[in-house]
Amino acid sequence: MNRKEKILAYINSKEYIPLTLEEMSVFLDVPKEDIPILADILNSLCLEGEIYLTKKNRYTAVDNKSSTVAGILNCNAKGYFGFIECEGEDVFVSGDDMADALNSDKVLVRLINIGDTKHKRQGKVIKVLERRNSTVVGVIYKEKGGYFYLRPDNRKIYTKISISLDKMMNSEIGDRVSAEITKYSSTGMVFGEVTNILGNEDDLKSCIEGIILENHIKQEFDIETLKESELIPDKINDIKGREDLRDMLVFTIDGDDARDFDDAVSLTIDSNNNYHLGVHIADVTEYVTEGSHLDTEAYERGTSVYLADRVIPMLPEKLSNGICSLNPNVDRFTLSLFMEISSEGNVLNHQLVKGVIRSVERMTYNNVNSILEDNDIELCNRYEKLLPTLKNMKNLAEILREKRIKRGAIQFEFPESHIIVDDNGKPVSIEREIRGISNKMIEEFMLIANETVAEYAFWAEIPFIYRNHEAPSDEKIKAFNSFLLQFGLSLKGKIDRDNPVHPKALQKILEQVTDTPEERIISRTMLQSLMKAKYSDECLGHFGLSSKYYCHFTSPIRRYPDLAIHRILKLLIDGRLDENTQKRLKGYTASAALNSSECEVNAEQTERDTDDLMKTAYMSNFIGEVFQGVVSGVTSFGMFVELDNSVEGLIRLENMTDDYYEFDEKTSALIGRRKKRIYTVGNTVKIVLANTNILLRQIDFVLEKDCSSKLLNNFTKKEVKKTVEKPKRKYYRRKRRNG
Repeated sequence: MNRKEKILAYINSKEYIPLTLEEMSVFLDVPKEDIPILADILNSLCLEGEIYLTKKNRYTAVDNKSSTVAGILNCNAKGYFGFIECEGEDVFVSGDDMADALNSDKVLVRLINIGDTKHKRQGKVIKVLERRNSTVVGVIYKEKGGYFYLRPDNRKIYTKISISLDKMMNSEIGDRVSAEITKYSSTGMVFGEVTNILGNEDDLKSCIEGIILENHIKQEFDIETLKESELIPDKINDIKGREDLRDMLVFTIDGDDARDFDDAVSLTIDSNNNYHLGVHIADVTEYVTEGSHLDTEAYERGTSVYLADRVIPMLPEKLSNGICSLNPNVDRFTLSLFMEISSEGNVLNHQLVKGVIRSVERMTYNNVNSILEDNDIELCNRYEKLLPTLKNMKNLAEILREKRIKRGAIQFEFPESHIIVDDNGKPVSIEREIRGISNKMIEEFMLIANETVAEYAFWAEIPFIYRNHEAPSDEKIKAFNSFLLQFGLSLKGKIDRDNPVHPKALQKILEQVTDTPEERIISRTMLQSLMKAKYSDECLGHFGLSSKYYCHFTSPIRRYPDLAIHRILKLLIDGRLDENTQKRLKGYTASAALNSSECEVNAEQTERDTDDLMKTAYMSNFIGEVFQGVVSGVTSFGMFVELDNSVEGLIRLENMTDDYYEFDEKTSALIGRRKKRIYTVGNTVKIVLANTNILLRQIDFVLEKDCSSKLLNNFTKKEVKKTVEKPKRKYYRRKRRNG
């Protein structure tokens, strides 16, 4: 029994009475220098839900552990309830049973009404184990009883933040601010202090700044980091210890608006008709050294964040767009992977080297697509020296893609949307992202490089960061299969723990719905049914790619795990990965994997929230116009409709006026009581855009056949009602100036 287990056993014993840290250290005769270790152990037990700390700072055992669970509270943005994400089945928690817990807090929950509701497990929060909302972004919306109140932008946070006048930092009613939470009261009130005024509540930029802050995304680099970056040279002088690859035909292929190029490619064919593919990745670790300010900040950021109106980079521009970027006609350091690939797509052998390249051309996806798909004469002549290589690359990519799909990899083909903004950052259009031959070609080359490096690291038995994608749970796959039945589709065979679904079965469904109206809906629902990919220092395989070994190796300018494994691979190449170094790196890879996964979640949430905001702002220009869309979701309060430009809005049940519609939970359909008309996922409908709410990122549609002036005026009246409240803001300003 280790020290932690002994302390837990003592706290759970009949002889134990709740003690403070100081009292316990005396009782257990803990040396003064070891008290911090005891505190860490007790804190760890609290976070695991094994014990908890009372309001009087005494550690106590958790009664009846079979009826308590610990986990993360995930609140619903469109309701007053949430779920505790924990081991086993998630636990449903009503908003009235959350005590003073906020969304994302780690909590201890007592199970109640077990098996007595439609949810398998229901609970009540009895203790917050870890607070995870130090800062909240929102709008100051009223004053009462000497306090001003902040309504959080994050609708998953139900509690309003109370702020006293001396903590307002000159902010006013109607301002969007960020506030630091300073106190949780025993009555459930939460108090805060304004730390930053972001702008007016209606201002688009203030909304985006709020989203960035809310998701803990750091925009500005530390002064020490910037100073360190300025010391880095603008060009390469010494190539000692490097393979000189500057005579090779190497080039980059990226988007038209790309500014940092972290991968380049080369290809030759030998006399045996084997392909020799070179994937050359920017050697960022040459400049971002372990323990430096640059490394520390890159670690903390984890990833670059790509928003419609800006990019928040992981590395300063001096590196990302300068010495690390594989710009044409300049020498650049790389970590280059050479793979010999047979005509069947098998990697026969590979070599990883520290190299120096000189890219001969900065190609774009659009230009390469025009060459390979349209045989554009002007572009073919302009890039004549690259033409044979590009055609061979196309052939190799098709071989690799066919092999990958044959083994069962899932291939999502639904197009992503791209939001175009003007110079002021306002959305002016939403365009479908076109993925041509060149996009898929580079994707295949990066995939095979990532797989090859991951397998190499696995068998070398070195500390490493893998990209894992676990198989989906039986419950989620069964739910997805039920969803498919609405379209006359189903997954073949029995699905349970003994017969888990294979990715090939999911790929067959995607092939069946290709180029159909429901393709996007089914693809997206399938994606939501899968587990989220994560970084780990263990190799667990990638379900979606049907691959045993996978990692992220190809983007060290914008992802920290890529940078980290470059550092490890270079030590291996140089023969400097001794036993002591490996021991040190094990802790590094574990913490870097965990931190990068968390940073990725924050970045993705920021990107999603900003896209939703921009789409809402863009659609505000089309109030009253008619669109055609597809029903993407059906609920007890209405149905969601997705337009061709990927914008999604809600048709509320009360606004479906031609009948009284009831929600059938079994078929996930709305059924008219009199006319028996049925609306279900996949139906094509004509709708009118009735209203948008930028603050809530909410879009309201009504069915065209139900649309009337009276119905649309109902939405207008709601907006007018909000506008009438504005004089409160003017009164507040006058009051402040007179004070």
